[in-house]
Amino acid sequence: MTLSGKTAIVTGSNSGIGLGIARELARAGASVVINSFTDRDEDHALAAEIAKEHGVEVRYIKADMSKADECRALIEKAGACDILVNNAGIQHVSPIDEFPAEKWDAIIAINMNSAFHTTAAALPMMRKAGWGRVVNIASAHGLTASPFKSAYVAAKHGVVGMTKVVALETAREPITANAICPGYVLTPLVEAQIPDTMEKYGMGREEVIEKVMLERQPSKEFATTEQLGGTVVFLCSDAAAQITGTTLSVDGGWTAL
Repeated sequence: MTLSGKTAIVTGSNSGIGLGIARELARAGASVVINSFTDRDEDHALAAEIAKEHGVEVRYIKADMSKADECRALIEKAGACDILVNNAGIQHVSPIDEFPAEKWDAIIAINMNSAFHTTAAALPMMRKAGWGRVVNIASAHGLTASPFKSAYVAAKHGVVGMTKVVALETAREPITANAICPGYVLTPLVEAQIPDTMEKYGMGREEVIEKVMLERQPSKEFATTEQLGGTVVFLCSDAAAQITGTTLSVDGGWTAL
């Protein structure tokens, strides 16, 4: 399929899952806005690289997703938003009685509140254009829980609930809203954790991946950023026009347990 003529905004997309999604949207022909809270030469160079590779317009716009006004300004600066992918997120792991309040506030702000602000700013643009797709990158933790991740689990459950509300509010319009719920995804950040985990448990690479990192992922395989990007592109297709208000798990069977 082609997304030529559509503008996609992907938050938190200068690395990892967001970058993989941005690349697949560009491959499908969309103009893409990538984003993070930095404003480095390499951020803009990355946008230029994707643009050259796929022959589409790609821009980098700085915005701090912990700040409501910057979330909304990102959409306004883009000038158009046919496809909104709310991907920005951070993590902190701690028992709830020891969880730093500032970490809780930051995770809720970036992982959940930002999706509210960007969606609120993008919907009028989608309505004016007569077409729109909101895709929220939630998590397996938007459907289930793990110890020591209270803020992350709360935020991702909130994103799933908000997705359903947006879908109901736009149900009579050519706009859909869905949440993708990944399990463990092989990103550079996860890859960098493997050697330390190997050392901690005294295991080889394959053993630590299967028995520790992917303990709850029955497939014992990481999802890839390309697979998540492909899922986003599918949700933007005509075949997905009646898929709205739901979650798509890309978790190797995690939530089937």
